[in-house]
Amino acid sequence: MGVVGCGLMGSGIVEVCARAGCEVTYVEPTQELVEAGRARIERSVNKAVEHGKIERADAPVVLGRISGATELGALAGCDLVIEAATEDLEAKLDVFRGLGAVTPPEVVLASNTSSIPIVELATATGRPELVIGMHFFNPPPVMKLLELIPAITTSQETLAFAQAFGERLGKTTVIAKDHAGFIVNRLLVPFLNDAARLFDEGLATREDIDAAIFFGLRHPMGPLALMDLVGIDTCVHVADVLFEEFGDVRYKAPQVLRRMVAAGQLGRKTGRGFYEYD
Repeated sequence: MGVVGCGLMGSGIVEVCARAGCEVTYVEPTQELVEAGRARIERSVNKAVEHGKIERADAPVVLGRISGATELGALAGCDLVIEAATEDLEAKLDVFRGLGAVTPPEVVLASNTSSIPIVELATATGRPELVIGMHFFNPPPVMKLLELIPAITTSQETLAFAQAFGERLGKTTVIAKDHAGFIVNRLLVPFLNDAARLFDEGLATREDIDAAIFFGLRHPMGPLALMDLVGIDTCVHVADVLFEEFGDVRYKAPQVLRRMVAAGQLGRKTGRGFYEYD
């Protein structure tokens, strides 16, 4: 199988699939990014060994199933390709046009988008019946949920294939209609936006906002820490897609998030967001 993009989400998807026994080729636009993706995967696999999730002897086997490339043509022999590029419609459309050209016509193409309607991507491929959303959650090796989003063009066979593949990866699959945000982000984005507004208004410290949710609602982390993990820029992109589709002010990204993006304070990946990181 193939994965387009080996950043935060893409590298996790590559690892999950390799741990499930798949031979995986991932694609990044430059050799430098290919090597960075490989290093990210190796760090994660080594951490899994340290935590007892993978036997030490199995780690080189898992890593041996993974290869990187800089051209989409390297995915021509795949049976399934998952796109995990940046959360931007035009960027994803470029990927799907390219995949439609270089992969055989029977190959299933999936998107890991967290918000963009699948039908817009499907129609760019020339095989809309074989395109589906497969939305993993961060970090993919840990999170058990996989949202499946069939477009109105997606065949029942493609949906059944995606469900079976999700089960092979050990995921719990849920199915959502092809509406922006699907299940989780339709519910999550207003919550995150409100948390950012509370912080910006000075209602409480970042620590107390997160502690209230961690201890009061038993979430695994507070909303500000979660936005840092996801990436502030990604949060804004997703909110913009939802606001454009539904026009509901609950989905409109608050100005504090836009200011953070302008300042390059994107969360963990840049070392600073609502919190500071080494």
